[in-house]
Amino acid sequence: MEPVYYLEVGKETSVFEHAWKTRLPVLIKGPTGCGKTRFVRHMAEKLELPLITVSCNEDTSATDLLGRHLLLDRETRWIDGPVARAVREGALLYIDEIAEARPDAIVALHSITDDRRELFLDRTGETLQAAERFMVAASYNPSYQRSMRELKPSTRQRFVGMSFSFPPEELEARVVSHETGIDGKTARALVKIATKTRSLTELALLEPVSTRLLVDAAKLIVSGLPPRLSGHTAIAEPTTDDPDALAAVRQIIDLHM
Repeated sequence: MEPVYYLEVGKETSVFEHAWKTRLPVLIKGPTGCGKTRFVRHMAEKLELPLITVSCNEDTSATDLLGRHLLLDRETRWIDGPVARAVREGALLYIDEIAEARPDAIVALHSITDDRRELFLDRTGETLQAAERFMVAASYNPSYQRSMRELKPSTRQRFVGMSFSFPPEELEARVVSHETGIDGKTARALVKIATKTRSLTELALLEPVSTRLLVDAAKLIVSGLPPRLSGHTAIAEPTTDDPDALAAVRQIIDLHM
């Protein structure tokens, strides 16, 4: 398996390493598609930690995280959930979009994100002490959460925080080229489209154009689809349903492709 490709923008690698050394959980904030998950995968590889990922949604409950009793081979057995497995194994537990989970799920994480570093399984009566190398990293999107669920201060202040944004244009173009094999000129043109669109606040887009969308567009171009059509399909359409905003994004694409 190839190493995870990640280009450092600031001091995020050093901050994460020191948080791991001091057994502090990390909260990574940033827009969709800016590299939060890629960064966590990179750090798990760098620190030689097994990575267990939980992708949260509005239905994610404490039972989903901790575990449940299941009937297996005519016998009821306890099956660890991802959080319990990570605590036992000393893994890097990554909780993606933590604010989306139900309140009972978030509360269940409190004891592993403070100095106790332990997990109580009420269904079995067992208290798990986290393995020495265990670490928690979580992510969420502050701009998206303003209109949805907020992460409570009692949860936020259990973490040290890191703010992510999109990388500088040259670095972002390098990422697009590396991920798709597209030529540098086209990669830079795609990044210009994203930069221009992100700066137009009057479009009132729910989410800015992400690096992920640029990679998707580049893959379509490499496959032989015309560049403008690739941009409309992979950048404009996933970004907005508003007719005026969609027309504006398409116009930006047409100017640069």
